[in-house]
Amino acid sequence: MTTESLLVLPGDEIDPSLIPTHKKNPLRLGPGLRHVPPNHILPTVAGQLVADHRKTSLYVEYNGGRYIPSVSDLVIGQVTRSAADLYYVNLNPYTPNASLPHLAFEGATKKTRPQLAPGALVYARISLANRHMDPELECVSATTGKAEGLGPLTGGMIFDISLGLARRLLMARSREAGGIAVLELLGAEGLAFETAVGRNGKVWVGSENTKTVVLVGRALKETDEKGLDVEQQKKLVQKLIKQMR
Repeated sequence: MTTESLLVLPGDEIDPSLIPTHKKNPLRLGPGLRHVPPNHILPTVAGQLVADHRKTSLYVEYNGGRYIPSVSDLVIGQVTRSAADLYYVNLNPYTPNASLPHLAFEGATKKTRPQLAPGALVYARISLANRHMDPELECVSATTGKAEGLGPLTGGMIFDISLGLARRLLMARSREAGGIAVLELLGAEGLAFETAVGRNGKVWVGSENTKTVVLVGRALKETDEKGLDVEQQKKLVQKLIKQMR
């Protein structure tokens, strides 16, 4: 077992024994935590403190509240306007527009960069975030220069979900880590679709079949709003597939 969780409240002192350590890898703090020098880590929100010893990471899992940009987060944003060398991208109504350089795409040059009109959707990674500056985005890996699934999102539909569900959907092995199997179950039923999950509480669903897009979105929303466990998700998927056919 590589993860463990504990309910915490804002300002609680984190027991040092719960903090993952590694000889080579530094500790990575995720959403809901802040470091108070020299060696104190305090929650900023109420929720479950999750310690992943395999990844040497620590964060607070919570559903409510506003999304606060954090470096390395995957997000879905909407282009609001273009400037001389960057796009301004809206992540949510409560966060200042993020900047996305025109050349922050795989293989982009001044002539080949994507032409994104206002309203266009992009799947990006946050490359810079702090309280004194507006967030910055990138659509390439900083190490490989490849898109790795990031970039413009065309077609499909966007669905709003809770921050907690977004976090669990982004986890590997969702059945084990977050108890979210609805997408795997829908795929097992033969539905052809693709998704992009934003840590800012948004999911993009794309498919050649519009009914499939709507069904997947409905399944995610109902799973989220009703807090369904895996068995309940199975029943929901069976019901929706039956209605579709």
